[in-house]
Amino acid sequence: QVQLVESGGGLVQPGESLRLSCKSSARIFSMYNMAWYRQAPGKQRELVASMTNSPRTTYADSVKGRFTISRDNGKSAVYLQMNSLKPEDTAIYYCKSWRYDWDDVWGQGTQVTVSS
Repeated sequence: QVQLVESGGGLVQPGESLRLSCKSSARIFSMYNMAWYRQAPGKQRELVASMTNSPRTTYADSVKGRFTISRDNGKSAVYLQMNSLKPEDTAIYYCKSWRYDWDDVWGQGTQVTVSS
């Protein structure tokens, strides 16, 4: 069973940056698709960015131009660089990996708070 561990969350002011990391225990990490989701209080979990094993990337409209997803297959890790953070980016950020429709694995989440 693959395990994911996120890190890098914290409290920042509007306009600042954070870089989230997600480390996978997958034996062949390069075969996995990866994504970042977030869930704000009282809201549904939403897709922020994804990167397939191709790799092909997608972004939510709300983060395009500000967030960048990347991966390092040698380190079995995926990253989310978040720039120009806004208060509405405040949420718990989760990492997800999958190969097929039935094998989603989620990390435990990392809190990002954007506040002055």
